[in-house]
Amino acid sequence: MIGQREPLLKPFPITELRPTQITVGLREVSQKRKHWREEGTKGAEFLGKHMIPVISGPKQRHYVIDHHHLALALHQEGVEHILVTVVANLSKLEKDAFWVVLDNRSWMHPFDDQGRRRDYADIPKSITGLVDDPFRSLAGELRRAGGYAKDTTPFSEFLWADFLRRRIKRQEVEKNFDGALEEALKLAKGTDADYLPGWCGPITGD
Repeated sequence: MIGQREPLLKPFPITELRPTQITVGLREVSQKRKHWREEGTKGAEFLGKHMIPVISGPKQRHYVIDHHHLALALHQEGVEHILVTVVANLSKLEKDAFWVVLDNRSWMHPFDDQGRRRDYADIPKSITGLVDDPFRSLAGELRRAGGYAKDTTPFSEFLWADFLRRRIKRQEVEKNFDGALEEALKLAKGTDADYLPGWCGPITGD
């Protein structure tokens, strides 16, 4: 059982955070960068309300289990430190056992930008090594457009990204994002998507 999250009382270097996934949606990152700039003088308050949840792992390294997009966005905006919240301390585990526990607790997502599962060793050692997956960006924009509801299922956006990846060509997403979003909205309301977290039901006629 996980104890209560205990925020570290000192800032932690973003570049020392370890990812638990391979990809992000760079459009998502760009939106978070824009939001950060809009915060202006309220930046410190924003950081205080957006702590990064981490697992303490072997060699006392801190592994991010959520908000990868935010961490990368802040780094790209020149922010060097951020507060983290330790969800669990697994520092006593050997590396192989550590990754197995993360995998089985849904605290990691070792899939590449083609939707293929990869070895634990393929996960970047730094936030700066995260790879762009345009379908993750499409899934995020689809939720904001009302295609599906926000859900607590771990990596729910990635499940939607994989669903869309199998039905929309990557070239379309990269060259005509708005058109791909329109197509995604139609797909999201179909019964083929009814197994996905946050599904809002099919389009029904009058």
